[in-house]
Amino acid sequence: MDYKLKNIEIIIELLKRNDICQIVISPGGTNIPLVKAVQDDPFFKCFSVVDERSALYFAIGLYLQTGKPIAMSCTSAQATRNYIPGLTEAFYKKVPILAITMSKHPRFTYQEYMQAPDQTSLPADCVKKSFNLPFISDVNDVYHSIRVVNQAILELTQNGPGPVQLCVPWLDFPLLPIQPKIRKIKRYYIGDDFDFDFRNQRIMVIVGEHRKFEAIEIDELEKFAELNNVLIYVNHLSNCFCKFSLHANIGFATMSPNEFVKNYKPDIIISIGGQTGDYPLYNMLSRAEVDGIEHWRVNEDGEVVDTYDKLTKVFKMKEIDFFKLINKKNIDISVVKHEFFDKWKKLIDNMIYDVELPFSNMAIANRLSRQISSDSIIQFSILNSLRVWNLYTLKEGVECYSNVGAFGIDGGMSTLIGQSVVTDKMCIMVIGDLAFFYDMNSLGIRHIRNNLRILLVNNNGGIEFKLGNKDKKSIDRYIAGANHYKDAKGWAMTCGFKYMSAKTIEEFINIEKEFLSESEVPILLEAFVSDSDEAIAYSKIINVNKSQGIKTMIKKVIASTLGEDTVQTLKEKVQH
Repeated sequence: MDYKLKNIEIIIELLKRNDICQIVISPGGTNIPLVKAVQDDPFFKCFSVVDERSALYFAIGLYLQTGKPIAMSCTSAQATRNYIPGLTEAFYKKVPILAITMSKHPRFTYQEYMQAPDQTSLPADCVKKSFNLPFISDVNDVYHSIRVVNQAILELTQNGPGPVQLCVPWLDFPLLPIQPKIRKIKRYYIGDDFDFDFRNQRIMVIVGEHRKFEAIEIDELEKFAELNNVLIYVNHLSNCFCKFSLHANIGFATMSPNEFVKNYKPDIIISIGGQTGDYPLYNMLSRAEVDGIEHWRVNEDGEVVDTYDKLTKVFKMKEIDFFKLINKKNIDISVVKHEFFDKWKKLIDNMIYDVELPFSNMAIANRLSRQISSDSIIQFSILNSLRVWNLYTLKEGVECYSNVGAFGIDGGMSTLIGQSVVTDKMCIMVIGDLAFFYDMNSLGIRHIRNNLRILLVNNNGGIEFKLGNKDKKSIDRYIAGANHYKDAKGWAMTCGFKYMSAKTIEEFINIEKEFLSESEVPILLEAFVSDSDEAIAYSKIINVNKSQGIKTMIKKVIASTLGEDTVQTLKEKVQH
Protein backbone atom coordinates (compact mmCIF):
# COMPACT_ATOMS: atom_id res chain seq x y z
CA MET A 1 0.00 0.00 0.00
CA ASP A 2 1.27 3.49 -0.87
CA TYR A 3 0.58 5.10 2.48
CA LYS A 4 1.92 8.43 1.22
CA LEU A 5 -1.18 8.98 -0.95
CA LYS A 6 -3.70 7.38 1.39
CA ASN A 7 -4.83 10.65 2.99
CA ILE A 8 -5.60 12.04 -0.46
CA GLU A 9 -7.57 8.92 -1.41
CA ILE A 10 -9.64 9.14 1.78
CA ILE A 11 -10.44 12.83 1.23
CA ILE A 12 -11.48 12.29 -2.40
CA GLU A 13 -13.71 9.35 -1.55
CA LEU A 14 -15.46 11.16 1.30
CA LEU A 15 -15.94 14.36 -0.73
CA LYS A 16 -17.74 12.24 -3.31
CA ARG A 17 -19.88 10.42 -0.75
CA ASN A 18 -20.94 13.77 0.70
CA ASP A 19 -21.63 15.28 -2.75
CA ILE A 20 -19.04 18.06 -2.37
CA CYS A 21 -18.13 18.47 -6.02
CA GLN A 22 -17.05 22.13 -6.40
CA ILE A 23 -13.43 22.79 -5.50
CA VAL A 24 -11.50 26.06 -5.75
CA ILE A 25 -7.78 25.47 -6.35
CA SER A 26 -4.86 27.84 -5.81
CA PRO A 27 -1.52 26.87 -7.40
CA GLY A 28 1.23 25.38 -5.29
CA GLY A 29 3.67 22.56 -4.83
CA THR A 30 2.59 20.74 -1.68
CA ASN A 31 -1.01 20.35 -2.84
CA ILE A 32 -0.07 18.81 -6.21
CA PRO A 33 -1.19 15.26 -5.17
CA LEU A 34 -4.68 16.50 -4.32
CA VAL A 35 -4.95 18.63 -7.45
CA LYS A 36 -3.86 15.78 -9.69
CA ALA A 37 -6.53 13.59 -8.10
CA VAL A 38 -9.41 15.98 -8.80
CA GLN A 39 -8.56 17.86 -12.00
CA ASP A 40 -9.37 14.93 -14.32
CA ASP A 41 -12.12 13.37 -12.22
CA PRO A 42 -15.49 14.11 -13.89
CA PHE A 43 -17.19 14.25 -10.48
CA PHE A 44 -15.43 17.51 -9.58
CA LYS A 45 -15.98 21.00 -10.97
CA CYS A 46 -12.63 22.73 -10.54
CA PHE A 47 -11.92 26.47 -10.48
CA SER A 48 -8.45 28.04 -10.56
CA VAL A 49 -7.93 31.20 -8.49
CA VAL A 50 -4.29 32.12 -7.92
CA ASP A 51 -4.55 34.43 -4.90
CA GLU A 52 -5.92 32.57 -1.87
CA ARG A 53 -7.41 35.81 -0.54
CA SER A 54 -9.61 36.03 -3.64
CA ALA A 55 -10.11 32.27 -3.79
CA LEU A 56 -11.95 32.16 -0.48
CA TYR A 57 -14.31 35.00 -1.41
CA PHE A 58 -14.81 33.34 -4.81
CA ALA A 59 -15.88 30.19 -2.96
CA ILE A 60 -18.34 32.20 -0.87
CA GLY A 61 -19.88 33.41 -4.12
CA LEU A 62 -20.23 29.84 -5.36
CA TYR A 63 -22.05 28.88 -2.18
CA LEU A 64 -24.39 31.88 -2.30
CA GLN A 65 -25.62 30.74 -5.72
CA THR A 66 -25.58 26.96 -5.27
CA GLY A 67 -26.30 26.50 -1.57
CA LYS A 68 -23.86 23.59 -1.49
CA PRO A 69 -20.66 23.15 0.59
CA ILE A 70 -17.50 24.17 -1.26
CA ALA A 71 -14.02 22.60 -0.99
CA MET A 72 -10.77 24.56 -1.24
CA SER A 73 -7.18 23.52 -1.90
CA CYS A 74 -4.01 25.49 -1.23
CA THR A 75 -0.34 24.74 -0.68
CA SER A 76 1.69 25.14 2.53
CA ALA A 77 3.56 28.19 3.92
CA GLN A 78 1.72 31.52 3.74
CA ALA A 79 -1.14 30.19 1.61
CA THR A 80 -3.23 29.19 4.61
CA ARG A 81 -2.77 32.66 6.14
CA ASN A 82 -4.13 34.21 2.96
CA TYR A 83 -7.36 32.30 3.51
CA ILE A 84 -7.95 34.12 6.81
CA PRO A 85 -9.86 37.23 5.58
CA GLY A 86 -12.26 35.13 3.50
CA LEU A 87 -12.62 32.47 6.17
CA THR A 88 -13.51 35.17 8.68
CA GLU A 89 -16.27 36.41 6.37
CA ALA A 90 -17.43 32.82 5.87
CA PHE A 91 -17.43 32.25 9.65
CA TYR A 92 -19.78 35.15 10.34
CA LYS A 93 -21.79 34.56 7.18
CA LYS A 94 -22.08 30.86 8.13
CA VAL A 95 -20.80 29.47 4.83
CA PRO A 96 -19.81 25.75 4.80
CA ILE A 97 -16.37 25.82 3.21
CA LEU A 98 -13.91 22.95 3.68
CA ALA A 99 -10.48 24.55 3.52
CA ILE A 100 -8.12 21.69 2.68
CA THR A 101 -4.69 23.06 3.53
CA MET A 102 -1.40 21.24 3.14
CA SER A 103 1.49 21.14 5.58
CA LYS A 104 4.91 19.59 5.79
CA HIS A 105 5.49 16.56 8.00
CA PRO A 106 4.94 17.61 11.65
CA ARG A 107 8.60 17.15 12.48
CA PHE A 108 9.51 20.17 10.30
CA THR A 109 7.34 22.71 12.15
CA TYR A 110 9.40 25.37 13.99
CA GLN A 111 12.62 23.78 12.68
CA GLU A 112 13.65 26.48 10.16
CA TYR A 113 12.61 24.18 7.36
CA MET A 114 11.45 25.92 4.20
CA GLN A 115 7.71 26.51 3.90
CA ALA A 116 6.73 24.86 7.18
CA PRO A 117 4.92 27.31 9.49
CA ASP A 118 2.25 26.05 11.86
CA GLN A 119 -0.71 25.70 9.49
CA THR A 120 -3.48 25.34 12.08
CA SER A 121 -2.80 28.44 14.17
CA LEU A 122 -5.87 30.26 12.83
CA PRO A 123 -7.97 32.88 14.71
CA ALA A 124 -10.91 31.62 16.76
CA ASP A 125 -13.47 33.37 14.56
CA CYS A 126 -11.95 32.11 11.32
CA VAL A 127 -13.09 28.48 11.27
CA LYS A 128 -15.47 26.49 13.43
CA LYS A 129 -12.73 23.95 14.00
CA SER A 130 -9.37 22.85 12.61
CA PHE A 131 -8.65 19.17 11.99
CA ASN A 132 -5.17 17.71 11.54
CA LEU A 133 -4.78 14.48 9.62
CA PRO A 134 -2.07 12.09 10.79
CA PHE A 135 0.94 11.35 8.66
CA ILE A 136 0.12 7.82 7.51
CA SER A 137 2.75 5.17 8.11
CA ASP A 138 0.61 2.13 8.99
CA VAL A 139 -3.01 0.93 9.12
CA ASN A 140 -3.66 2.60 12.48
CA ASP A 141 -3.09 5.97 10.83
CA VAL A 142 -5.48 5.00 8.02
CA TYR A 143 -8.27 4.39 10.55
CA HIS A 144 -7.38 7.67 12.24
CA SER A 145 -7.54 9.58 8.95
CA ILE A 146 -10.92 8.10 7.94
CA ARG A 147 -12.40 9.20 11.25
CA VAL A 148 -10.93 12.73 11.14
CA VAL A 149 -11.98 13.47 7.55
CA ASN A 150 -15.51 12.39 8.41
CA GLN A 151 -15.47 14.62 11.47
CA ALA A 152 -14.31 17.60 9.42
CA ILE A 153 -17.06 17.17 6.83
CA LEU A 154 -19.74 16.68 9.51
CA GLU A 155 -18.54 19.85 11.26
CA LEU A 156 -19.43 21.90 8.14
CA THR A 157 -23.09 21.73 9.17
CA GLN A 158 -22.90 20.79 12.88
CA ASN A 159 -24.89 23.32 14.97
CA GLY A 160 -25.32 25.47 11.89
CA PRO A 161 -23.10 25.81 8.81
CA GLY A 162 -19.63 27.35 8.76
CA PRO A 163 -16.05 26.98 7.51
CA VAL A 164 -13.77 24.15 8.63
CA GLN A 165 -10.04 23.57 8.12
CA LEU A 166 -8.70 20.15 7.20
CA CYS A 167 -4.89 20.13 7.31
CA VAL A 168 -3.09 17.37 5.40
CA PRO A 169 0.58 16.56 6.11
CA TRP A 170 2.76 15.78 3.12
CA LEU A 171 6.33 14.50 2.89
CA ASP A 172 8.37 16.00 0.06
CA PHE A 173 10.69 13.03 -0.27
CA PRO A 174 10.37 9.23 -0.04
CA LEU A 175 10.55 7.39 3.25
CA LEU A 176 13.90 5.66 3.74
CA PRO A 177 14.38 2.40 5.68
CA ILE A 178 17.03 3.79 8.02
CA GLN A 179 17.73 3.65 11.74
CA PRO A 180 18.96 7.12 12.81
CA LYS A 181 21.51 7.34 15.57
CA ILE A 182 20.17 8.59 18.89
CA ARG A 183 21.78 11.94 19.64
CA LYS A 184 21.95 13.82 22.92
CA ILE A 185 21.25 17.55 22.50
CA LYS A 186 22.79 19.82 25.11
CA ARG A 187 21.99 23.49 25.76
CA TYR A 188 24.71 25.95 26.78
CA TYR A 189 24.31 29.36 28.41
CA ILE A 190 26.61 32.36 28.36
CA GLY A 191 27.79 31.77 31.92
CA ASP A 192 28.78 28.16 31.28
CA ASP A 193 32.43 27.19 31.27
CA PHE A 194 32.89 25.33 28.02
CA ASP A 195 36.03 24.49 26.13
CA PHE A 196 36.14 22.79 22.74
CA ASP A 197 39.11 21.39 20.89
CA PHE A 198 38.82 22.28 17.21
CA ARG A 199 42.16 20.78 16.20
CA ASN A 200 41.80 18.41 13.24
CA GLN A 201 38.20 19.57 12.81
CA ARG A 202 36.67 20.94 9.62
CA ILE A 203 34.12 23.61 10.56
CA MET A 204 31.42 25.12 8.36
CA VAL A 205 29.75 28.24 9.75
CA ILE A 206 26.39 28.57 7.99
CA VAL A 207 25.07 32.12 7.96
CA GLY A 208 21.33 32.20 7.38
CA GLU A 209 19.08 35.19 6.72
CA HIS A 210 20.69 38.16 8.45
CA ARG A 211 20.60 41.93 8.55
CA LYS A 212 23.85 43.66 7.68
CA PHE A 213 26.58 42.70 10.17
CA GLU A 214 28.22 45.23 12.48
CA ALA A 215 31.98 45.63 12.12
CA ILE A 216 32.61 44.16 15.57
CA GLU A 217 30.58 41.06 14.66
CA ILE A 218 32.62 40.56 11.48
CA ASP A 219 35.85 40.97 13.48
CA GLU A 220 34.97 38.13 15.88
CA LEU A 221 33.71 35.88 13.08
CA GLU A 222 36.89 36.41 11.05
CA LYS A 223 39.01 35.83 14.12
CA PHE A 224 37.28 32.50 14.73
CA ALA A 225 37.88 31.50 11.10
CA GLU A 226 41.50 32.60 11.29
CA LEU A 227 42.16 30.50 14.38
CA ASN A 228 40.48 27.35 13.04
CA ASN A 229 40.00 25.31 9.87
CA VAL A 230 36.82 27.13 8.86
CA LEU A 231 34.64 27.81 5.84
CA ILE A 232 31.98 30.49 6.33
CA TYR A 233 29.13 29.43 4.04
CA VAL A 234 27.01 32.37 2.87
CA ASN A 235 24.38 33.07 0.26
CA HIS A 236 22.73 36.34 -0.74
CA LEU A 237 20.48 36.45 2.32
CA SER A 238 23.45 36.16 4.71
CA ASN A 239 24.57 39.75 3.99
CA CYS A 240 27.97 38.63 5.22
CA PHE A 241 31.16 39.70 3.47
CA CYS A 242 34.33 38.71 5.26
CA LYS A 243 37.53 36.73 5.07
CA PHE A 244 36.92 32.97 4.72
CA SER A 245 33.33 33.50 3.58
CA LEU A 246 32.30 31.80 0.36
CA HIS A 247 29.17 32.04 -1.73
CA ALA A 248 29.00 28.31 -2.42
CA ASN A 249 25.36 27.58 -3.29
CA ILE A 250 26.30 26.37 -6.76
CA GLY A 251 28.68 23.85 -5.19
CA PHE A 252 25.88 22.16 -3.29
CA ALA A 253 23.53 22.45 -6.29
CA THR A 254 25.90 20.51 -8.55
CA MET A 255 27.72 18.14 -6.21
CA SER A 256 26.94 14.46 -5.70
CA PRO A 257 26.49 13.14 -2.13
CA ASN A 258 29.42 10.77 -2.60
CA GLU A 259 31.74 13.59 -3.60
CA PHE A 260 30.56 15.74 -0.71
CA VAL A 261 31.19 13.01 1.83
CA LYS A 262 34.56 12.14 0.33
CA ASN A 263 36.01 15.65 -0.13
CA TYR A 264 33.86 18.52 1.15
CA LYS A 265 32.05 17.37 4.29
CA PRO A 266 32.59 19.34 7.53
CA ASP A 267 32.89 17.72 10.94
CA ILE A 268 30.95 20.53 12.62
CA ILE A 269 28.40 22.97 11.25
CA ILE A 270 27.69 26.08 13.31
CA SER A 271 24.50 27.84 12.23
CA ILE A 272 23.79 31.50 12.93
CA GLY A 273 21.04 33.79 11.67
CA GLY A 274 17.65 32.70 10.39
CA GLN A 275 16.58 30.42 7.56
CA THR A 276 18.93 30.09 4.64
CA GLY A 277 16.16 29.59 2.06
CA ASP A 278 18.78 27.34 0.50
CA TYR A 279 17.39 24.04 -0.76
CA PRO A 280 20.66 22.64 -2.23
CA LEU A 281 22.38 23.17 1.13
CA TYR A 282 19.53 21.56 3.06
CA ASN A 283 19.15 18.66 0.64
CA MET A 284 22.79 17.72 1.10
CA LEU A 285 23.26 18.22 4.83
CA SER A 286 20.02 16.47 5.79
CA ARG A 287 20.72 13.31 3.80
CA ALA A 288 20.87 10.18 5.93
CA GLU A 289 24.06 8.98 4.26
CA VAL A 290 25.82 12.27 5.08
CA ASP A 291 26.83 11.10 8.53
CA GLY A 292 29.43 12.13 11.08
CA ILE A 293 28.45 15.81 11.27
CA GLU A 294 27.59 17.70 14.43
CA HIS A 295 25.26 20.70 14.18
CA TRP A 296 25.71 23.50 16.70
CA ARG A 297 23.01 26.18 16.75
CA VAL A 298 23.80 29.65 18.10
CA ASN A 299 20.77 31.83 18.81
CA GLU A 300 19.46 34.01 21.62
CA ASP A 301 16.18 32.08 21.64
CA GLY A 302 17.95 28.88 22.74
CA GLU A 303 15.36 26.77 20.92
CA VAL A 304 15.99 23.21 19.78
CA VAL A 305 15.85 23.72 16.01
CA ASP A 306 17.17 20.55 14.41
CA THR A 307 17.10 21.71 10.78
CA TYR A 308 19.46 19.07 9.39
CA ASP A 309 18.65 16.22 11.82
CA LYS A 310 22.17 16.46 13.23
CA LEU A 311 21.79 18.88 16.13
CA THR A 312 23.94 18.18 19.22
CA LYS A 313 24.48 21.59 20.85
CA VAL A 314 22.37 24.71 21.33
CA PHE A 315 24.01 27.94 22.51
CA LYS A 316 21.51 30.37 24.04
CA MET A 317 23.41 33.59 23.45
CA LYS A 318 24.16 36.28 20.91
CA GLU A 319 26.38 35.30 18.00
CA ILE A 320 29.07 37.81 18.95
CA ASP A 321 29.16 36.49 22.53
CA PHE A 322 29.56 32.92 21.29
CA PHE A 323 32.51 33.75 19.05
CA LYS A 324 34.13 35.94 21.70
CA LEU A 325 34.01 33.09 24.21
CA ILE A 326 35.33 30.56 21.70
CA ASN A 327 38.07 32.89 20.50
CA LYS A 328 39.33 33.51 24.04
CA LYS A 329 39.69 29.77 24.54
CA ASN A 330 41.50 29.26 21.22
CA ILE A 331 43.88 32.21 21.38
CA ASP A 332 47.00 30.04 21.82
CA ILE A 333 46.36 27.71 18.91
CA SER A 334 49.40 27.40 16.64
CA VAL A 335 49.42 28.09 12.91
CA VAL A 336 46.30 26.70 11.26
CA LYS A 337 46.14 25.17 7.81
CA HIS A 338 42.98 26.42 6.10
CA GLU A 339 42.70 23.43 3.79
CA PHE A 340 38.90 23.18 4.16
CA PHE A 341 38.28 26.73 2.91
CA ASP A 342 40.94 26.34 0.22
CA LYS A 343 39.38 23.14 -1.10
CA TRP A 344 35.91 24.72 -1.32
CA LYS A 345 37.26 27.93 -2.87
CA LYS A 346 39.08 25.97 -5.54
CA LEU A 347 35.84 24.15 -6.35
CA ILE A 348 33.78 27.34 -6.62
CA ASP A 349 36.46 29.25 -8.54
CA ASN A 350 36.34 26.56 -11.23
CA MET A 351 32.60 26.82 -11.79
CA ILE A 352 31.63 27.71 -15.35
CA TYR A 353 29.22 30.57 -16.05
CA ASP A 354 30.13 31.44 -19.62
CA VAL A 355 27.30 29.35 -21.04
CA GLU A 356 24.97 30.30 -23.87
CA LEU A 357 21.50 30.52 -22.31
CA PRO A 358 18.02 31.11 -23.71
CA PHE A 359 16.24 34.28 -22.56
CA SER A 360 15.28 33.53 -18.98
CA ASN A 361 15.65 34.58 -15.36
CA MET A 362 18.97 32.74 -15.44
CA ALA A 363 20.21 34.69 -18.48
CA ILE A 364 19.15 37.95 -16.84
CA ALA A 365 20.90 37.04 -13.58
CA ASN A 366 24.00 36.15 -15.55
CA ARG A 367 24.14 39.72 -16.89
CA LEU A 368 22.77 41.89 -14.10
CA SER A 369 24.63 40.20 -11.24
CA ARG A 370 27.81 41.78 -12.62
CA GLN A 371 26.28 45.24 -13.13
CA ILE A 372 24.26 45.95 -10.00
CA SER A 373 26.03 48.56 -7.90
CA SER A 374 27.44 47.57 -4.51
CA ASP A 375 25.34 50.38 -3.04
CA SER A 376 22.08 48.56 -3.79
CA ILE A 377 19.37 46.53 -2.07
CA ILE A 378 17.78 43.49 -3.72
CA GLN A 379 14.65 41.62 -2.67
CA PHE A 380 14.08 38.19 -4.22
CA SER A 381 10.69 36.52 -4.42
CA ILE A 382 10.58 32.85 -3.63
CA LEU A 383 11.24 30.38 -5.00
CA ASN A 384 12.57 30.55 -8.54
CA SER A 385 14.13 34.03 -8.37
CA LEU A 386 15.92 33.29 -5.09
CA ARG A 387 17.15 29.90 -6.33
CA VAL A 388 18.40 31.23 -9.67
CA TRP A 389 20.18 34.32 -8.36
CA ASN A 390 21.82 32.37 -5.54
CA LEU A 391 23.86 30.60 -8.21
CA TYR A 392 25.57 33.91 -9.01
CA THR A 393 27.72 36.21 -6.90
CA LEU A 394 27.05 39.91 -6.42
CA LYS A 395 29.37 42.78 -5.64
CA GLU A 396 30.42 43.11 -2.02
CA GLY A 397 28.08 45.42 -0.16
CA VAL A 398 24.86 44.57 -1.99
CA GLU A 399 22.18 43.95 0.63
CA CYS A 400 19.85 41.04 -0.16
CA TYR A 401 16.57 39.93 1.37
CA SER A 402 13.67 37.58 0.75
CA ASN A 403 10.51 36.68 2.64
CA VAL A 404 11.85 33.31 3.79
CA GLY A 405 10.64 33.63 7.38
CA ALA A 406 7.37 31.85 6.70
CA PHE A 407 8.51 31.31 3.10
CA GLY A 408 5.44 32.73 1.36
CA ILE A 409 5.14 33.85 -2.23
CA ASP A 410 3.50 37.15 -1.36
CA GLY A 411 4.59 40.48 0.12
CA GLY A 412 8.02 40.78 -1.46
CA MET A 413 7.35 44.08 -3.22
CA SER A 414 5.64 45.57 -0.16
CA THR A 415 8.70 44.64 1.93
CA LEU A 416 11.10 46.23 -0.54
CA ILE A 417 8.96 49.36 -0.87
CA GLY A 418 9.14 49.70 2.91
CA GLN A 419 12.93 49.57 2.66
CA SER A 420 13.08 51.95 -0.31
CA VAL A 421 11.25 54.82 1.37
CA VAL A 422 13.85 55.11 4.14
CA THR A 423 17.02 54.79 2.05
CA ASP A 424 18.57 56.49 -0.96
CA LYS A 425 20.04 53.22 -2.21
CA MET A 426 18.80 51.66 -5.44
CA CYS A 427 16.16 49.10 -4.43
CA ILE A 428 15.60 46.25 -6.88
CA MET A 429 12.88 43.60 -6.81
CA VAL A 430 13.36 40.35 -8.73
CA ILE A 431 9.98 38.68 -8.95
CA GLY A 432 7.97 36.14 -10.95
CA ASP A 433 4.54 36.79 -12.41
CA LEU A 434 2.53 34.87 -9.80
CA ALA A 435 4.33 36.55 -6.90
CA PHE A 436 3.94 39.95 -8.59
CA PHE A 437 0.21 39.67 -8.99
CA TYR A 438 -0.17 38.55 -5.37
CA ASP A 439 1.34 41.85 -4.29
CA MET A 440 0.44 44.17 -7.17
CA ASN A 441 -1.62 46.49 -4.94
CA SER A 442 1.66 47.64 -3.40
CA LEU A 443 2.43 49.61 -6.56
CA GLY A 444 -0.28 52.02 -5.45
CA ILE A 445 1.46 52.94 -2.17
CA ARG A 446 1.74 56.71 -2.36
CA HIS A 447 5.15 56.82 -0.62
CA ILE A 448 6.97 55.07 -3.51
CA ARG A 449 10.11 56.91 -4.59
CA ASN A 450 12.18 56.96 -7.77
CA ASN A 451 14.84 54.60 -6.33
CA LEU A 452 12.54 51.57 -6.83
CA ARG A 453 13.16 49.10 -9.66
CA ILE A 454 11.01 46.03 -10.29
CA LEU A 455 12.27 43.25 -12.55
CA LEU A 456 9.19 41.17 -13.34
CA VAL A 457 10.04 37.83 -14.98
CA ASN A 458 6.79 36.74 -16.62
CA ASN A 459 7.04 33.03 -17.40
CA ASN A 460 3.27 32.41 -17.44
CA GLY A 461 2.74 30.68 -14.12
CA GLY A 462 4.93 29.10 -11.47
CA ILE A 463 8.01 27.64 -13.15
CA GLU A 464 8.71 25.92 -9.83
CA PHE A 465 6.07 23.32 -10.62
CA LYS A 466 7.21 22.70 -14.20
CA LEU A 467 10.92 22.00 -13.72
CA GLY A 468 11.57 18.43 -14.79
CA ASN A 469 7.88 17.86 -15.64
CA LYS A 470 7.12 16.92 -19.23
CA ASP A 471 3.33 17.11 -18.84
CA LYS A 472 3.29 20.92 -18.97
CA LYS A 473 -0.27 21.16 -20.28
CA SER A 474 -1.64 19.27 -17.30
CA ILE A 475 0.49 21.24 -14.83
CA ASP A 476 -0.59 24.58 -16.30
CA ARG A 477 -4.28 23.99 -15.65
CA TYR A 478 -4.43 24.18 -11.84
CA ILE A 479 -1.01 23.43 -10.35
CA ALA A 480 1.06 26.22 -11.95
CA GLY A 481 -1.81 28.64 -12.52
CA ALA A 482 -0.91 29.56 -16.11
CA ASN A 483 -2.78 31.92 -18.43
CA HIS A 484 -4.24 34.11 -15.70
CA TYR A 485 -2.42 37.31 -16.62
CA LYS A 486 -1.31 39.15 -19.74
CA ASP A 487 1.09 41.86 -18.58
CA ALA A 488 1.61 44.54 -15.95
CA LYS A 489 1.84 47.52 -18.29
CA GLY A 490 -1.51 49.16 -17.61
CA TRP A 491 -1.33 48.86 -13.84
CA ALA A 492 2.31 49.95 -13.64
CA MET A 493 1.71 53.08 -15.72
CA THR A 494 -1.47 53.89 -13.81
CA CYS A 495 0.60 53.85 -10.61
CA GLY A 496 3.19 56.25 -12.04
CA PHE A 497 5.89 53.75 -13.03
CA LYS A 498 7.90 53.90 -16.19
CA TYR A 499 7.13 50.61 -17.94
CA MET A 500 9.73 48.77 -20.01
CA SER A 501 9.55 45.30 -21.54
CA ALA A 502 11.74 42.76 -23.32
CA LYS A 503 10.92 39.56 -25.16
CA THR A 504 14.45 38.68 -26.27
CA ILE A 505 17.90 38.95 -24.74
CA GLU A 506 18.77 41.56 -27.37
CA GLU A 507 15.84 43.73 -26.30
CA PHE A 508 16.85 43.29 -22.68
CA ILE A 509 20.46 44.31 -23.33
CA ASN A 510 19.22 47.51 -25.00
CA ILE A 511 17.36 48.64 -21.88
CA GLU A 512 19.28 47.09 -18.96
CA LYS A 513 21.51 50.13 -18.48
CA GLU A 514 18.51 52.48 -18.35
CA PHE A 515 16.80 50.16 -15.88
CA LEU A 516 19.73 50.43 -13.47
CA SER A 517 20.28 54.17 -13.98
CA GLU A 518 18.83 57.12 -12.11
CA SER A 519 15.30 58.08 -13.07
CA GLU A 520 12.73 60.67 -12.10
CA VAL A 521 10.16 57.92 -11.59
CA PRO A 522 10.25 54.27 -10.43
CA ILE A 523 10.73 51.70 -13.19
CA LEU A 524 9.12 48.32 -13.85
CA LEU A 525 10.82 46.10 -16.43
CA GLU A 526 8.79 43.09 -17.55
CA ALA A 527 10.75 40.28 -19.18
CA PHE A 528 8.57 37.85 -21.10
CA VAL A 529 10.21 34.41 -21.10
CA SER A 530 8.93 30.94 -21.83
CA ASP A 531 8.66 28.31 -19.13
CA SER A 532 10.54 25.82 -21.30
CA ASP A 533 13.46 28.25 -21.72
CA GLU A 534 13.49 28.80 -17.95
CA ALA A 535 13.87 25.07 -17.39
CA ILE A 536 16.51 24.72 -20.13
CA ALA A 537 18.61 27.60 -18.78
CA TYR A 538 18.61 26.25 -15.22
CA SER A 539 19.53 22.73 -16.30
CA LYS A 540 22.33 24.07 -18.54
CA ILE A 541 24.08 25.88 -15.69
CA ILE A 542 23.65 22.93 -13.35
CA ASN A 543 24.71 20.25 -15.84
CA VAL A 544 27.79 22.05 -17.10
CA ASN A 545 28.97 22.31 -13.50
CA LYS A 546 28.00 18.85 -12.29
CA SER A 547 30.94 18.31 -10.04
CA GLN A 548 33.08 15.35 -10.98
CA GLY A 549 36.25 16.68 -9.40
CA ILE A 550 38.43 19.67 -10.24
CA LYS A 551 40.21 17.74 -12.97
CA THR A 552 36.96 17.29 -14.91
CA MET A 553 36.14 20.96 -14.57
CA ILE A 554 39.54 21.96 -15.88
CA LYS A 555 38.94 19.72 -18.88
CA LYS A 556 35.69 21.54 -19.53
CA VAL A 557 37.44 24.89 -19.37
CA ILE A 558 40.12 23.71 -21.81
CA ALA A 559 37.50 22.32 -24.16
CA SER A 560 35.47 25.52 -24.11
CA THR A 561 38.65 27.53 -24.82
CA LEU A 562 40.30 25.40 -27.50
CA GLY A 563 37.28 23.67 -28.94
CA GLU A 564 36.40 19.97 -28.90
CA ASP A 565 38.17 19.24 -32.20
CA THR A 566 41.47 20.66 -30.94
CA VAL A 567 41.21 18.73 -27.69
CA GLN A 568 40.53 15.49 -29.57
CA THR A 569 43.53 16.09 -31.85
CA LEU A 570 45.79 16.66 -28.83
CA LYS A 571 44.50 13.45 -27.24
CA GLU A 572 45.30 11.45 -30.35
CA LYS A 573 48.85 12.89 -30.59
CA VAL A 574 49.52 12.08 -26.94
CA GLN A 575 48.30 8.52 -27.42
CA HIS A 576 50.60 8.01 -30.41
